[in-house]
Amino acid sequence: MLLTVLRRLGIFILTVLVASAVVFFLLGVLPGDPARAQLGLQASEEEVQALREQLGVDRPLPVRYVEWVTGFFTGDMGVSYASRSPVGPQVFDALQVSLLLVLGGICVAVLIALPLGILSAVRHHRPEGTLFSAISQLGISIPNFLAGLLLIAIFAVALGWLPSGGWAAPAAGVDFFRHIALPALALGLVNGAILARYTRAAVLEVMREDFMRTARAKGLTPGSALIRHGLRNALVPVVTVTSIEFANLIIGAVVIETVFVIPGLGSNLIRAVANRDLVMIQSIVMCVVILVLVVNLLVDLLRPIIDPRLRSAS
Repeated sequence: MLLTVLRRLGIFILTVLVASAVVFFLLGVLPGDPARAQLGLQASEEEVQALREQLGVDRPLPVRYVEWVTGFFTGDMGVSYASRSPVGPQVFDALQVSLLLVLGGICVAVLIALPLGILSAVRHHRPEGTLFSAISQLGISIPNFLAGLLLIAIFAVALGWLPSGGWAAPAAGVDFFRHIALPALALGLVNGAILARYTRAAVLEVMREDFMRTARAKGLTPGSALIRHGLRNALVPVVTVTSIEFANLIIGAVVIETVFVIPGLGSNLIRAVANRDLVMIQSIVMCVVILVLVVNLLVDLLRPIIDPRLRSAS
């Protein structure tokens, strides 16, 4: 088991380094000049060149990459082209906001997916099972931004129960939960519907296994057999899919942060793209990549714990 953990940690570190090179060089070769974008078309070539030297974009890409990746992993992400302030504190503040939002979305998705998926599988031959499947299918077809706008229209505008936008820190207590409720719900609804479909398929597959028939033959009811023997086996593919959905949640958070005016990574990324602030863009994209890779690593380490049969195959 220890060798498996070390091997996966090595693969994780190598993947992060490769991803950092891909992110930096792909963004570095994009057309356009950050100095020209800031100074405008009326600026002279001498002014543009002076700003290029000040920003450091006149140096070779490999040199800039080594400086950036070294600084990134030591907490110094460089200086923003647009605001001329350190990128690190801005990215860390936005990262905390986005993580809270994504974690809230995951909680909503899991709370929706597990009961909806299990019930639709257990009762798949009955009308309520068909209804549960139809609800999950409807949830998949609704985009995150549309779900957010509908929730704002109902709970913020019509009923006035929750704020339509803005953000409050966790230290604010109840106010924090009031501000995160609608964004997390909008983010988790669609992903919860998707996860419910996978949960339904996993539970249906487990229910057809021989060990489930044996458990029922020994006197267990179908529900007891599922709870005692089936759910743990069904969780393996569900946990794997949840890690994939984590990446979708981060992407969806970009839109949700815009709809609800939340100062997270998504809002900062959109602003950085508009300003052609490559240092900010690289740092935000790299943080997102590392988040996704960390979640995948944790899932890889968690799967053998859920299903001991995977330990011998590791």
